[in-house]
Amino acid sequence: MGLYFGLQLEQKQQLIMTPELRQAIEILQLPSFELNQLIEQELQKNPMIDLIEEQFTNEELDKESQEDTKEIDWEKYFDHNDTYYGGQREVNDQEYNQENYVKHSITLKEHLQFQLHISVVKPKYKKIGEYIIECIDNNGYLTVDIEEIAQILNEKLSDVENILYLIQSFDPSGVGARNLRECLSIQLKQMNYWDERMKKIIYNHLEDLANNRFQRISKKLGISCKEIQDIKDFIKTLEPKPGRIFATDQDVRYIIPDAYIKKIGDEYLVIINDSANPRLRINHFYKTLLKQEDKSSLTSKYLKEKLESAMWLIKSIEQRRSTLYNVVSSILEVQKDFFEQGVTALKPLTLKEIAEKLEIHESTVSRATNGKYVQTPKGLFELKYFFNSGIESKSGDMMASQGIKNMIKEIIEREDSSKPISDQKIADILKDKGIKISRRTVAKYRDEMGILSSSKRKRYV
Repeated sequence: MGLYFGLQLEQKQQLIMTPELRQAIEILQLPSFELNQLIEQELQKNPMIDLIEEQFTNEELDKESQEDTKEIDWEKYFDHNDTYYGGQREVNDQEYNQENYVKHSITLKEHLQFQLHISVVKPKYKKIGEYIIECIDNNGYLTVDIEEIAQILNEKLSDVENILYLIQSFDPSGVGARNLRECLSIQLKQMNYWDERMKKIIYNHLEDLANNRFQRISKKLGISCKEIQDIKDFIKTLEPKPGRIFATDQDVRYIIPDAYIKKIGDEYLVIINDSANPRLRINHFYKTLLKQEDKSSLTSKYLKEKLESAMWLIKSIEQRRSTLYNVVSSILEVQKDFFEQGVTALKPLTLKEIAEKLEIHESTVSRATNGKYVQTPKGLFELKYFFNSGIESKSGDMMASQGIKNMIKEIIEREDSSKPISDQKIADILKDKGIKISRRTVAKYRDEMGILSSSKRKRYV
């Protein structure tokens, strides 16, 4: 077989993801909080982008200035204020110190360090205590073995143990524990509820207690199921994560609604939350400079590139707004009964249905609803909440899974806790109401709602 070199032309169609298209897709799926961060980054990189800031008109400023002038008696002012330009302040400067308005939330480690430093211990023991505190996580648990700490600090194991016991006596109760059992035992000891019976339950039967296996514990310890139930109720009042009441280094992220659904009279209106994102425009100075510059200069090429980038960003944000408005309006049209009657009126809905209705791709709907929230008369909901699978009723209508979950929850809330209803019984009750559902589906929905099985819900009266 001979080898040869040659040129061959081939024509084919191929979808290419340009950087601009990637940016548009990214902007569509970003929630308001993250979109603001992206805009701030672009403002720093692109001089062509400007924020539109609301300013007072000249008439308003003149009017405000005249009102201020009328309120001040300048002659009296200069008679009593002759120290320096700007007038004399009679209030305490400390009251206006900016540091007074900065809120500092104390962390768990700072709280423990403070207690350690006011404890009467030798300097070398404080060094051990400081190292132990640094090894405690945000939940309040010690994450390093004390043998390893003793080896690193070259100290006696007994000294490290003693300092650990000292830290375990600090507030919050249970801090410095190495596992859940030790955390609970520390709290029970400080509350004077620690005895041989409680010790056996915590260290030998904690898993049985969590799973309501009261009969097994009763047989082992010789106490009634009612007493074991009371012990469990008391243990549930303890704090399994003592450190979580303190501030952490993690940023707190608040939910900002991307859209509002408001009822005005008998109609519902969709309003996109434009106030959550800053308004952008092209910088007038650089735009004028671009017109004056020679088109072949480096400055002109740079400004033209930044202008195109700015225009695409503004266009992508506007397209995101339009897509979000259309998607929320379509959801409102399908789920209008939900806003009138509640969860039970929620209808089955898929991304594909909305995509076909708006004549866009299903992935576009998915990106538009991902991480977005809407404020409604019924409360704040993620847009994904309105998309549900359905179960057919005897009448042939489809009912949303969220509505069925709500019915299951109501049935369980009304049950006799001494004789909890089984999943099969719940399925039978729903069938009597015209909803075709299996026991397995009931168990699935119950687990998704975080509701325990009937054996674990049983209580002894």
